[in-house]
Amino acid sequence: MHRDFKHSRPATTSGFTLVELLVVIAIIGVLVGLLLPAVQAAREAARRMSCSNNFKQLGLALHNYHSAYNELPMHGGGTHPTVATHPWVNTTTGNNMRLSMLVGLMPFVEQQGLWEMIANPNDFDQDGTIDFPAMGPTPENIDYVPWATDIPTLRCPSDPGKGLPSLGRTNYAANLGDSTDYMRDGYVYVRNDSSVLPYAATNATAQRTNAAHRGFFIVHKSSQFRDVLDGLSNTIAMGELTTDLGDKDARTSLTSGGTYSTNNNHWTIVVTPNWCEQHLDPERPQFWRPEAPIVGATSGRGFRWASFNPTFTMIHTVRPPNSEICSAGAVNRNNLMSVSSRHQGGAHVLMGDGAVKFITDSIEAGNQSNRMVYQWGTAAFNNSPGSASPYGLWGALGTRGAREVIDGEF
Repeated sequence: MHRDFKHSRPATTSGFTLVELLVVIAIIGVLVGLLLPAVQAAREAARRMSCSNNFKQLGLALHNYHSAYNELPMHGGGTHPTVATHPWVNTTTGNNMRLSMLVGLMPFVEQQGLWEMIANPNDFDQDGTIDFPAMGPTPENIDYVPWATDIPTLRCPSDPGKGLPSLGRTNYAANLGDSTDYMRDGYVYVRNDSSVLPYAATNATAQRTNAAHRGFFIVHKSSQFRDVLDGLSNTIAMGELTTDLGDKDARTSLTSGGTYSTNNNHWTIVVTPNWCEQHLDPERPQFWRPEAPIVGATSGRGFRWASFNPTFTMIHTVRPPNSEICSAGAVNRNNLMSVSSRHQGGAHVLMGDGAVKFITDSIEAGNQSNRMVYQWGTAAFNNSPGSASPYGLWGALGTRGAREVIDGEF
């Protein structure tokens, strides 16, 4: 008997083979590897643009302040305590002439509410007794709300620093020029026998300050745009800084003690601006050596926007951008403060005319071993009062009246 058999075919399914799947995964991996750096670069570009915009707002605030008061906000201004002491002494009866120029800008950067708190007496614990006078206590006081407040306009989004042990952080600081001599005290008589208020200037302090304070701002002294003889477009008003993260970054933390600081001898820095360079870690030159001791936890760069102290709100145009900062032993002494940032290859500066420029780390910075300009400088050392800056284009941009010619772009 003949039978017809129908040939059956095995059922087929569509899909990737293992080899095809591995190829697809490999391609996706390559694409992700190519895309992530581009995404990260785009994010940083956006953060850098936002940082620049903050600086432009501060530039506009400076000009509006000058239009309103016909002067610049004082760096090292404020109120006296009830009993005569020294500007570096903490007190709750006044801010002891220790406020930064940023405090005066608050009404001009949309911080009117905060300014009202600062400008009026404050009952901190709501017990009916005034705890802090108008313009507040000295800037280290954590109980005073304004000093502990982070101001968005003062923060660069590329900088991740936040919270204690800082109070209100800032990434923008006043330019004090190309010399650190008498930087903390400038223009007022504050010796140990100071017993009268207000702190007064003397011929000696005035001569010393006039010789060394060559930047856009002058400690404890009011100034105007007309004092910028080199022209607003040729003179840096403020510079960017990166705040301390507690990681011994040489741009943000101060060394102390023994051979690692100049032990309150600020002349070491004045005559050898690159003195602290020897203490950098040779394997990681952005950081101090592992054994280097660091000044106290609350002394990090940019930790108090309200304080005029060099470590918090000053920059100098001596060491190139992103160089180490150099300590005279404590946060409130005549320390040398460089410009710095978390951006790649440089940092922003605000020019006197309100323009924001990005200065690269490789800007021409003259002779880094040359003595700073100060009252007793000499022509032999290229640092007599009134001399052109020894620190090249970078130093020239930081001085307001040395008549250096700025030619070309920077």
